[in-house]
Amino acid sequence: MTLLFVLGCIFFPLSFTVLCWGLQNHSNLRMKRAEAVLVASKLVSSVQAVMASTAGYIVSTSCKHIIDDQHWLSSAYTQFAVPYFIYDIYAMFLCHWHKHQVKGHGGDEGGARAPGSIWAVARGYLHKEFLMVLHHAVMVLVCFPLSVVWRQGKGDFFLGCLLMAEVSTPFVCLGKILIQYKRQHTLLHKVNGALMLISFLCCRVLLFPYLYWAYGRHAGLPLLAVPLAIPAHVNLGAALLLAPQLYWFFLICRGACRLFRPRGSTPPSPCQTQD
Repeated sequence: MTLLFVLGCIFFPLSFTVLCWGLQNHSNLRMKRAEAVLVASKLVSSVQAVMASTAGYIVSTSCKHIIDDQHWLSSAYTQFAVPYFIYDIYAMFLCHWHKHQVKGHGGDEGGARAPGSIWAVARGYLHKEFLMVLHHAVMVLVCFPLSVVWRQGKGDFFLGCLLMAEVSTPFVCLGKILIQYKRQHTLLHKVNGALMLISFLCCRVLLFPYLYWAYGRHAGLPLLAVPLAIPAHVNLGAALLLAPQLYWFFLICRGACRLFRPRGSTPPSPCQTQD
């Protein structure tokens, strides 16, 4: 466990650092620091998502008995990936910091900044990304101990399915990069938006009804009877995990309404968004 955790602590920050350096120094790219930080952070997130969803697919398809079957990769990848959530909090802060600087709210790189300005940026970051930071903190402080200790080797199938929720992440990351480069009206952005919407719906929202259905099939229960047949804390945990996914899915749908509406048309109020 310690070795895998240490490897994760090295892999994700090192990958980010190497990508930042490469994006800034490659002869055909020569990105500015702010651009390199954003793109590198999204690339690392996409790599983690591909690894997580691949591990999840292997685990979930290998477990024929959804309660008792085990796969070594479920515990191993969980331990390796925990440092990612810690790293990503810092990477998101760096993105926010450089965006703050580009907008002219801070001094130039290496220049003097007003005393306490970093705390103002930190407060703005926590205000803007509070739900994401909270999600990452819960993954580290709650979900990791539960998945490694509390499960006692049971339910690898469910953990594998939850890892596959990361399928939508590369599309989310690509969308943010395209927005950064003002490519919102390109065909690539629209295709990516459609794929993001579908993958998020299937792998993050409908995932939870599927898990209840899978348990019901295993236990010989209809879907609607499953919540009453399992412990209350399991239902509570599922609800807490589902709640932010529903909120983010609402934001994606709202963005899709704006993206796919005809140019020059007046959108209906449910589709209006704020920058």
